[in-house]
Amino acid sequence: MSESLRRQVGRLLIAGLEGPVLTATERAWLKLVRPGGVILFRRNIETVEQTVALLREVSEIAGGSIFRCVDLEGGLVDRLRDLIAPMPSAAAVFAMGKPAFYKQHGRLIAQEAKLLGFNTVFAPVLDLALPESSAVMRTRVVSARAEEVTAYASSFLEGFEAEEILGCGKHFPGLGGGDLDSHQATPVIGRSWETMWKEDMAPFRALAGRLPMVMVSHAVYAQAAKERKPASISEFWISEVLRRKIKYPGLIVSDDMEMGGILTQKSMEDAVVEAVFAGTNLIEICKDPVLVLTSYEALLARAEKSAAFRQKIMSSCRRISKAMPGKSLPMRPGRVQVSRLQEKIKVFSAINITSFSSFASVRDCNMGKISNK
Repeated sequence: MSESLRRQVGRLLIAGLEGPVLTATERAWLKLVRPGGVILFRRNIETVEQTVALLREVSEIAGGSIFRCVDLEGGLVDRLRDLIAPMPSAAAVFAMGKPAFYKQHGRLIAQEAKLLGFNTVFAPVLDLALPESSAVMRTRVVSARAEEVTAYASSFLEGFEAEEILGCGKHFPGLGGGDLDSHQATPVIGRSWETMWKEDMAPFRALAGRLPMVMVSHAVYAQAAKERKPASISEFWISEVLRRKIKYPGLIVSDDMEMGGILTQKSMEDAVVEAVFAGTNLIEICKDPVLVLTSYEALLARAEKSAAFRQKIMSSCRRISKAMPGKSLPMRPGRVQVSRLQEKIKVFSAINITSFSSFASVRDCNMGKISNK
C-alpha cells in the first residue's frame, strides 16, 4: 500500500490523547497514523505552558499543520474553566439580548483557545431549545426559534473570525427533538421533514457559508429520513441534504465515534467506513487509542479494496488541505496575557448572571406551556 494513501487516511482522523504529556506508546501511534487533528479535554490540560507544549509536540509528530481542537461552548462545556476562568453559557449570553455580547462571547472563547495553541473550537451549538431535549441540552442551547439561534450564532462566529479560530456548527440536522443523551444511547427523533427543514435545519442553512465545519449527530430521524440509521453514517443526511440540498461547502465532521449513540448500532470498523462513504470528511475519536488504530486500519483496508472509497478519501483530503490552518503555535504566553484574559472573562460573566436568572424563569415557563399543548 502506498505511503500517500496511508497519509491520506490518517488525515481523516481527529484523535484524543490519554493525559497531559505524551506516552511512548502515543508517540509511536501518532507517528504511524499522523492524524489530521487532535482534540484535548480537561484530562489533557494542566497549565497554559504544558498545553502549548503538548500541542506543539503532537503537531510536529503528525506533520505540522493539523486541526488543534477543543470543545469550548461556555457553561456546561468548558474545558478551560479551571485553568483560565469559567465562561458563561450560551443561554446566559443570549439572555442579554444584544448581538454585541454574542460576538464578545465568541471572541473571548476564541482568545482562550488561541492563547493555549488551539486553532479549532467545536462551537456554536445550533440545536433548538425544545422541551424534549431540555434535560439533556440545558444551557447549551439558546432558543426554540430558529431565527434567534441564527442571530446568536452569527454574531458568535464574528468573534471567532476576528481571532482567526475555526468554528463548528453542531449537531446537524438538530438534536432539539431528542430526549436521550447520544453519549450513552441513540436518540430517535420523530419530527417531520417539513418541520426539520423549516426549523431545526434553518440555522445550518442560514450559516452554511460561514461555518468552517459542521458536526453531524448520532441521532436517528424516524419520520424525516429515507433511511433509519444515525445521521452520522447516513448518506441521505450528509451527502443528499447537507452537501447537495443545503450546498454546504465546508468540512463535515462526525461527533465522537466512541459515543453510545453510534457504537450501540455499529462496530467501530463499520461505523467509520460508513461515515466516510456517506460523505464525512473528518472522523472524531476522542479517547481510546485502540479505537483510533482500529479505525485507521479499517479505513486503510477498505481503501485498498475499493476505488470508490479511495475517491471519497481523496476528496476529503482536498477539502481538508483547503481548510487547514497554518502551522504556527503561540510562543510561551506571559502571565500578564493570562491574567488580562481572566479578568475580561470574569467581568463578562458578572454582566450575564443577573440577566440569565430572569431569562431562565421566563424560558422554563414558556417551555412548560409548549409541553402542555
